[in-house]
Amino acid sequence: MLRTLSIRDFVIVDSIELEFSPGFTVFTGETGAGKSILIDALTLALGGRGDGSMVREGAAKADITADFALTEQALSWLEANEFAVEEGGALLRRVVDNAGRSKAFINGVAATAGQLRELGDLLVDIHGQHAHQSLLKTDSQRELLDNQCGANVRDVTAAYRAWRSLSKQLEEYEANAANLQFERERLEWQVTELDKLAPKKGEWAEIGNEHSRLSHAASLLEGAQEALGVLSESDEHPVLSQVTTIGSRLSKLVSVDAELQPVVEMLESARIQLQESVYALNNYMDRVELDPERLRQVDARMEALHSASRKFRVAADDLPEEHERLSEKLAQLADAADLEGLRKQEEKLKAAYLAVAAELSATRAAAAQALGAAVTQGMQELSMSGGRFEIALRPCEPSAYGVEQVEFLVAGHAGVAPRPLAKVASGGELARISLAISVIASHATTVPTLIFDEVDSGIGGGVAEVVGRLLKRLGQERQVLCVTHLPQVASQGNQHFQVAKGPAGNGRTASRIEVLDQKARIEEVARMLGGLEITATTRKHARELLAS
Repeated sequence: MLRTLSIRDFVIVDSIELEFSPGFTVFTGETGAGKSILIDALTLALGGRGDGSMVREGAAKADITADFALTEQALSWLEANEFAVEEGGALLRRVVDNAGRSKAFINGVAATAGQLRELGDLLVDIHGQHAHQSLLKTDSQRELLDNQCGANVRDVTAAYRAWRSLSKQLEEYEANAANLQFERERLEWQVTELDKLAPKKGEWAEIGNEHSRLSHAASLLEGAQEALGVLSESDEHPVLSQVTTIGSRLSKLVSVDAELQPVVEMLESARIQLQESVYALNNYMDRVELDPERLRQVDARMEALHSASRKFRVAADDLPEEHERLSEKLAQLADAADLEGLRKQEEKLKAAYLAVAAELSATRAAAAQALGAAVTQGMQELSMSGGRFEIALRPCEPSAYGVEQVEFLVAGHAGVAPRPLAKVASGGELARISLAISVIASHATTVPTLIFDEVDSGIGGGVAEVVGRLLKRLGQERQVLCVTHLPQVASQGNQHFQVAKGPAGNGRTASRIEVLDQKARIEEVARMLGGLEITATTRKHARELLAS
C-alpha cells in the first residue's frame, strides 16, 4: 500500500507531505482546489509523462516521492532488476525540471520512467474520472475483459504476425516469380564461381608472404650464406672464433684482476648468441630453396584471387566472407522458391494461430459470462433494478487480437433486450455501470492500492450512498483512495483529506491539504451538502451521514 507521498513545487503545490492509512481514504475540496493534482503527482512518480509545465511557476524543478509497502510481486521485480530493498519498502521518486528534463529513482538508484511504470503497475491501479467514456470504445471493452480474465493475448498476437508475415512473403513470391528466378540464377553463377575458387580465410596474406619469399629466394640464400661466412665459416678470422679466443684469454687474467670478470661474462653471452645465430641461419638455408614451379603456382593463385576480388568488388581478404554471404542468400532464395513448401508452412502457421485464438476465445467466453453476471448484480445495487449487463463475442476476421469482437451490451430495465452500451446508456447509467465494472474488476487484481479519481461523476442521491458503501467495502480488502465531490461517498471514508487553495505570498496561489478530525469532517461534509452557506440543518445532515 501507499505509505507516504511527498510533493514539492508541482503545479500549484509548494510542499506537501502526506501519510496514508489502510482502508478507504477520501479527498474532497472545492472545484479547482487541486484534488486531482495529487493523482497527477502520483501518476508522475509512477512513470507517467512529465514536462516543464508541471513545475510550479518560479521553481527550478518539481520533485515527487512515493513510498510503498512491498508486495511479493514488487519484491521479486526489485530483485530481478537488481534494485536494493530498503526496510521492506519501495521508494519511487521523479524529478522534472522547468526545461522538461526528467530523472527517475527507485530506492535511491537511478532508473528509467519505463521501470517506474513496470513497478508502479504492481503497486497501484488508477481509475480516472473519464474511465466511463473509454468504455464506449470497442478496444477498451476488449482490453478490460482480457485484463479481467488474464487472457493470453500476447501469444495470439505473435502467432498472427508470424502467419501473416509468411502469407505476405508467399504473395510476393507469386507476384514476382520471374524476378526471383532471375536473381536465383545470378546467385547460382556467383556461388559456383566462388566454389571453384574456394578462398580461405587469411589465405591472401599467407600467399603474399610465400610469393615474396619465393621471388627473392636467391637474394635470401646469398645474404644468409654471407652472414654465415662472416660469423663462422670465413678462412680469415671468423667473428665467432675471435670472440671465443678473446674470452678465453681474458678468463685467464681474471685471477690477476677480478674486475675483468664482468667482461668475460658478457663475452661468453655474446659467444652463445652468435652460436645460436649460426644454427638459425643453417636451418633457414635448409628451408629456403629455389623453386620456380612453386613460384608459378603461387603467381597463378594470386592472380585468380585478385581477379575475383575485382569481379565481386570486394577486397581479396573479404572473398571468404562474400562467398558465405552469397551462399546463405542463395539458400534463402531456394527456400522461398519452394512454392509448395511455403504454402505448407503458411498452413501450419495459420493452424497454430487458430489454435491459440480458440483458447483465447474459450477464456473470454467464460470471463464474459462471469463478468456479465457480476456487473448485473452491481447494477441492482446501484438503483438500476431489473437492468442487465452482457458481453457479446461476435465472430470477425482473424486479427492480432483473436477471432471475435468484444461488445458490451446493457438493458437499463427489465423487459428490454440488451443493446450496445454506446447507444442506450445515459450519462448517469454509464457512470454507474463503469463504477460497477471498476469495483468488480478490482477484485481480480492483486494490486494493493486502488485509486478512483471522480469516477462517481454523474451520480447522486441514494445511488451515491450505495457507491460510498461499495468503495468502503472494497477498502476492507485493499487500500482505496478516492477523489470525490459527493458527500455520501466522502462520509464513508476511514480517512478524510481536505484540499484547499489559497494565497501563498508574492501574489501566488498554492494548494494545501490537511487530515480532518471528526469536527472538521462535519463542516466539510456540510459544505458539500449545502454549498458556501452552512446551516444547522446541513450540519445535522452531515452528522447523520457520518454516523451512518
